[in-house]
Amino acid sequence: MSGKLLKSTFTVGGMTTISRVFGLIRDIVIARLFGAGAEVDAFIVAFRIPNFLRRLFAEGGFSQAFVPVLAEYKEQRNDADVKALVDQTSATLGLVLFLVTVTGVVAAPILIMVFASGFDDAKHVMATDMLRITFPYILFISLTAFAGSILNTYKQFAIPAFTPVLLNLSLIGCAIWLSPMMDIPITALAWGVLLAGIVQLLFQFPFLYRIKLFPRPGFNKDKEGVNRILKLMLPTLFAVSIVQINLLVDTIFASFLVDGSISWLYYSDRMVEFPLGVFGIALATVLLPNLSSKHAKNETEKFSNMLDWALRWVFLIAVPAAVGLAVLAVPLLTTLFQYDEFTSHATIMSGKSLLAYSLGLPAFILIKIFASGFFSRQDTKTPVKIGAIAMVANIGFNFLLVGLLQHTGLALATSLSACLQTLLLFYLLRKEGVYIPVKGWFKFGFQIVVAVVAMALLLSYFVALPEQWFVWSMLQRIGMLSFWIVVGIVCYFGVLWITGLRWQNMTAQR
Repeated sequence: MSGKLLKSTFTVGGMTTISRVFGLIRDIVIARLFGAGAEVDAFIVAFRIPNFLRRLFAEGGFSQAFVPVLAEYKEQRNDADVKALVDQTSATLGLVLFLVTVTGVVAAPILIMVFASGFDDAKHVMATDMLRITFPYILFISLTAFAGSILNTYKQFAIPAFTPVLLNLSLIGCAIWLSPMMDIPITALAWGVLLAGIVQLLFQFPFLYRIKLFPRPGFNKDKEGVNRILKLMLPTLFAVSIVQINLLVDTIFASFLVDGSISWLYYSDRMVEFPLGVFGIALATVLLPNLSSKHAKNETEKFSNMLDWALRWVFLIAVPAAVGLAVLAVPLLTTLFQYDEFTSHATIMSGKSLLAYSLGLPAFILIKIFASGFFSRQDTKTPVKIGAIAMVANIGFNFLLVGLLQHTGLALATSLSACLQTLLLFYLLRKEGVYIPVKGWFKFGFQIVVAVVAMALLLSYFVALPEQWFVWSMLQRIGMLSFWIVVGIVCYFGVLWITGLRWQNMTAQR
């Protein structure tokens, strides 16, 4: 089973890597064309609001509620029942999303006033105009995620993981070719978001046809199943989206800081999103339907062992990724973004918040793994309670840190609240006996710590200072960054090998 899970994770991770690479290209294009200032701040807010709702109605709250029920139907009922559930769910979800979309477009000025309270009049008008364009994205992308949940449940992981590439291609194309034609060039990015939502939804259709689950919306097919999904979904909407809620809270605080603060947080967050998406979300995507299946079959020991296997992979990959991001923050940002409109000052400021975000990377991933341990058992109340505590803690940390550290304090607050949420979820999984660690964690932890310390010392000592990176050409930056990333990886896994960790230890049946 571990081998199959790993193969599926690599499949999703591979497709997600393609998406994240294009995402980096997208951000590079935006940084070069628009820099980090008032206009980019306005676009980020206009995109972040529907993107936040996407996490609620799409791969966040909805998927976490829908996949366990669909997996149960798949295991215990016939094809006709499964199809009825899909049809009824598509009708209900579509109606809710349509109403939300209309409300959002009409209430755009109010939403900007709430989530970017510190914007002056010019930034408020600009953000409002772009939000009215981007908000319908929530309708199309949530239906896309609904289709992706069906495909994931049927172990068709590649297509949903590849789909975000279309968003990045759309934004890149609109930034390069459409923006010169616009009175306000950055508005082209808003149109790119809307176009991407439509294209991503249409892309799912052939694959749903292939597994004979293309939805035909209807309201009288399986009300019982949909009611169960809604009951699970309402608290899940909040629980699974705590990180996104914290980002919105950070946006509110950052809107009162100097121009560029929201942009600095955005670019640094994008660096953290790369390993989070490539590995963390990929692993959680594969884990949820498999845990749901184990729970439906009442295989409690295999359920716990699967969680244990996932946690070991999180520590193996996420801890060195976090340390690497922290040590190489300025070289990364310089190499990727510091051209044309993006200045060295923006690099330094983004580097500070990247350092703070990197501290929370393992926690961001662990939250998704631990949450799957609850949602797969259709327990949504517990993560909600923990999520509420984390959100309140984040707001408290923001007030404590923003005055002293400005935008960096907001990033650090997000990381600290994520660590708190992780610890509480872990404690309750252990207390309820859902997760029982397999032997060998002390040795494994020691191996990870030794390898990470060795890598961090090597990179910290030998990597050039920021001033040198600023004067190098693009090719020099790419060459040196690639070299040091490879050196860090070789050092890390080399030390793990010396301390006795082998591939078989990570893929063995548990």
